Amino acid sequence: MVWESISKSLQLGKGRDLLLPMFAEFAGTALLVGIGLSFVILDFGSSSPIKSYIPSSSERRLLTGFLFGSVGASIALSPLGRISGAHINPVVTLAFFFRGKISSATMITFVGSQMFGALVGSCALLLWGSLGQSVDYGATIPGYGGWAALAGETATTFCLILSLFGVLSIRRIRSFAPFIFPPLYAAMVWIEAPISGTSTNPARSFGPAVVSGVWTDFWIYLIGPLIGTVLALAMFRLSILKKLELEVAKVHHFPEKR
Repeated sequence: MVWESISKSLQLGKGRDLLLPMFAEFAGTALLVGIGLSFVILDFGSSSPIKSYIPSSSERRLLTGFLFGSVGASIALSPLGRISGAHINPVVTLAFFFRGKISSATMITFVGSQMFGALVGSCALLLWGSLGQSVDYGATIPGYGGWAALAGETATTFCLILSLFGVLSIRRIRSFAPFIFPPLYAAMVWIEAPISGTSTNPARSFGPAVVSGVWTDFWIYLIGPLIGTVLALAMFRLSILKKLELEVAKVHHFPEKR
């Protein structure tokens, strides 16, 4: 039924409505991975000159998280974000789907576009050569064992979805939603990156795993973000937050009510 829905939307002249957001999600995720993980390579590559300027790995994690979050915020604020809503993360798309804001057809096409975009963005990381190879092109690898990494991915994704949907549910402040990403990722990467690498995004982990061939405990980066998302959404159902409601499946560029 899902694939029939997609096929009909393309055949009945609605393809433009579907294809443009698909492309925006593909391009946005490719940029997030290609630019965001370039900061990871630049800050942590074995022969990177950044190490001489910022010797502390803790400070470099803080900077890297802030820059990665800034890339995500910039995409949300850009024309790409206007077209698709700038999910650029399969669990964000799933969260909107679970809240009933997008159809199953849109959810599947968005997730597929994000995974493909992450792969293309990761291929661009090969241009870093040996510097990128020294950190497996930003691949996420558990630092303290699989279960600790699973807990870390669950916790950080929980924080991401809870913070994002909390802001998006309050009309007066929802336009500031993209601006939570830089400080949020700065804090999460600074605290949690040694445990799991702080993915919170299956597409972000998938692309580097393909180009580097490093699939160590990859299941964690699928299951952890999914569990974190479900737990965050449960908070909106089981707490005082249940009064909050999303209007549209967008991170920015909201339609104005008449």
